[in-house]
Amino acid sequence: MSRFDDYASKYSQIRLERRNGILQMTLHTDGAPVRWGPIIQAELVDAFTQIGADRGNRIIILTGTGNEFSGPRAEPGRSFYREVSHHITADLLDVIHWNAHRLMTRMLDIEVPMIAIVNGPAMRHSELPLMCDIVIASDDASFEDTAHFKLASQTPGDGIGIVYTMLLGLNRARYFMLTGQVIGAQAAKDLGLVAELMPRDELLPRAWELAEQLAQKNDLLLRYTRITLIQPLKKWIEQEVMYHLALESLAKLDKEDVMPDAKEIEQGSAGE
Repeated sequence: MSRFDDYASKYSQIRLERRNGILQMTLHTDGAPVRWGPIIQAELVDAFTQIGADRGNRIIILTGTGNEFSGPRAEPGRSFYREVSHHITADLLDVIHWNAHRLMTRMLDIEVPMIAIVNGPAMRHSELPLMCDIVIASDDASFEDTAHFKLASQTPGDGIGIVYTMLLGLNRARYFMLTGQVIGAQAAKDLGLVAELMPRDELLPRAWELAEQLAQKNDLLLRYTRITLIQPLKKWIEQEVMYHLALESLAKLDKEDVMPDAKEIEQGSAGE
């Protein structure tokens, strides 16, 4: 079991505050909208683990900072692999896969209702808020996948393909991922990704209102309802995400800019 005091101030890019069992997670980078990278990914894995093991948490609110939920857009041709290493090695892949896998599964291991506030464009890992039980968004919110096929030239792994296929249906999801489509706020609501739209300054009060309504129920009802509702997605993620990550990695091996050159191989440095 975890205790809130043990992890409340642990993270550099996640601000945590709890009142009456309602825990608010605010993602940020130096107080500004979060910029996705190895730090926030690793911190979320650990935070989801601690939060899920703390039975003092009864409802979770997940939100971003300022006028973006998550960013930035990836630079064309630049991938997460290039952000963490000069070239791909087995050890690098193991670390990336470990975190990417658990980013999904540890979030789904949280056994209490989760409310997402999409306070603006969700450009990186836009599937994360959509994995919450209730999703509310600002009038200017949008959803896209900037870190895979269209811009970063890598297959849509990380679970994003699984989540969008489940929520949009096969054909819409394929179009979304292959074309780099940006789904605007109203379209997201029409497609069922988002439950409510409102001005940004109304989002946080509304999320707390919803959380306080849910908190009127007893603990086991909250927990078992969350487990029931999330089970189809959890099952699909467990079955498919490592396969998707493996294909993502294999596709990147075909990119010259992330492979060791011949000189490195001759010197025996490749893979170190």
